[in-house]
This record gives sequence, C-alpha cells and structure tokens, in this order.
Amino acid sequence: MTTYSTVLDALADRTRRAVLEQLRQGPRSVGELAAKLPVSQPAVSQHLRVLREAGLVEAEPEGTRRIYRVSPAGLRTLRAYVDSFWTDVFEAFKDPHPGERRLEA
Repeated sequence: MTTYSTVLDALADRTRRAVLEQLRQGPRSVGELAAKLPVSQPAVSQHLRVLREAGLVEAEPEGTRRIYRVSPAGLRTLRAYVDSFWTDVFEAFKDPHPGERRLEA
C-alpha cells in the first residue's frame, strides 16, 4: 500500500519530479525520458524504479522495452494528503480558536 510519505519521499528528488512532469504529457519509454534529461538512461531507470515503488508510475511491456505512464492511484494518495490540509484549514477557519471554551450567553 502506498502512503503519502512514500509518495512525498519519491517526489523530493528534482529528477524524479522532472520525469513525472514528462509523463504528464503521455506515456514514454526510458530512452524518450532520458533524451530530455541531463542524466543517463540507467539513472532514469533507477528514478523510475523509485517512482514505481511509490505507486506514482506504472510500466507496461511493449516489445523489448517498457512504456511508463502516470499512475492515477499514486496521484490519488498524494491528492488525499493535500486535500486533508484544506479540510483542516477550513475547520480552523470556522473556529479560529480551537481548544478554547466558548462562554454561553
């Protein structure tokens, strides 16, 4: 099961974020990804492994290569985490002084 912590750890690296940004535009092979990054193809493969383990990307075999795409499930985990902040912020906005007792009139 992917946790928000695993997802955030994976996205802490600038190259992995760049890989994910490329995959936003559509499925890509390792070679296609590496061609647009300042790192080697083996390094891109390692970054993809981390992203896959975090549940952010999926791979599908196509002949002798793998095609990578963004995984909706991993993004749902990330979105749920970020959305939880909104819930907390809105609740705090409704009650700007949580923990304080209100005096009844």
